Amino acid sequence: MDALDRVVKPKTKRAKRFLEKREPKLKENTKNAMLIKGGNANLTVTEYATFLFLTICIFSPEFFSKKSDCSLFLFGSHNKKRPNNLIIGRMFDYHVLDMIELGIEKFVSLKDVKNSKCPEGTKPMLIFAGDMFDVNEDYRRLKSLLIDFFRGPSVPSIRLAGLEYVLHFTAVDGKIYMRSYKVLLKKSGCKIPRIELEEMGPSLDLVMRRTHLASDDLYKLSLKQPKALKPKKKKNISHDVFGTTYGRIHMQKQDLGKLQTRKMKGLRKRPAEKSAEDGGLSPKKPKST
Repeated sequence: MDALDRVVKPKTKRAKRFLEKREPKLKENTKNAMLIKGGNANLTVTEYATFLFLTICIFSPEFFSKKSDCSLFLFGSHNKKRPNNLIIGRMFDYHVLDMIELGIEKFVSLKDVKNSKCPEGTKPMLIFAGDMFDVNEDYRRLKSLLIDFFRGPSVPSIRLAGLEYVLHFTAVDGKIYMRSYKVLLKKSGCKIPRIELEEMGPSLDLVMRRTHLASDDLYKLSLKQPKALKPKKKKNISHDVFGTTYGRIHMQKQDLGKLQTRKMKGLRKRPAEKSAEDGGLSPKKPKST
C-alpha cells in the first residue's frame, strides 16, 4: 500500500485541520493544475507553459496530485517521434480520469502580438465552434477538459467591464485552433456598447494524437452529485416558459351564505321581505297602554 493511501490519524490540531480540508465537500474547491515540464521540452512548449504562469518538474502525476491536492495536470515534452507534445488530463479520486495528447503545429506567443493585454488572472469567456465538439466523443471530452482547465474560480456576480478576455476554440479538418482575444467596448450611440475583438495572443494550432479516456461507468460516477446539492421539489409550485412562478393553494369549502359582509343601510331587508322569508307570519307587537 502506498504511503499516501494509508489511513493517517492526526496527532496535532494542525494535522487535523489539514486532513479536514481534504475530506469530501458539498461544494468543491477551485481546481488546481500541475504544469509539468519534461526534461527535453523545447522552447515552444516552455513558452506555452509560461503562458499558464507556472512550470513544475514532476514525473508521477497521481503521486503529486494527492500530495499537492491538484485535480488537473499538463505535461509538455519534445522528441523526434512526437515533437512539441502536450498532454492534458484530470484526476478523479487521485487517479487519472481522462488524458489527451495534443501536438503543437504552430504557436504564436504573447510577445509576438504587439497589442494591449488583459490583466493577469482575468476570468476568460470560452467559445467552442465546430460540430466535432458535439458529435465526436474524443472532442466532447476535450471540450469538457478545456472548460475545467480555463474556467477559474466560481464568482457570485460579474460586471460588464470585467468581460474582456475571450478564448476561442475551433475544431475543423482534424485540427483545433485556439485563439485569444481582448474585448474592446466602443461607443455605439446607445446604452449598449459596440463590441470588437482584438487578437492579443497566444494562439495555437493543435492536432489530437492519442487519448486515454475513462469508461462510461467511471465517467458517470465522477459526475455524480450528492443528494444535499440537488434541489428539493416543492409541491403545488410550477413555472412557465418565461420563469413565472405559479402556486396552488388548497382550502376547505366555504359557505358563502354565512360570509360576513359590510352592513349598509341600503342593503337591509324591508319588513315585507322578512315576513315573506318567515312564511308570511310576523309577530304582533303588543299595544302600548
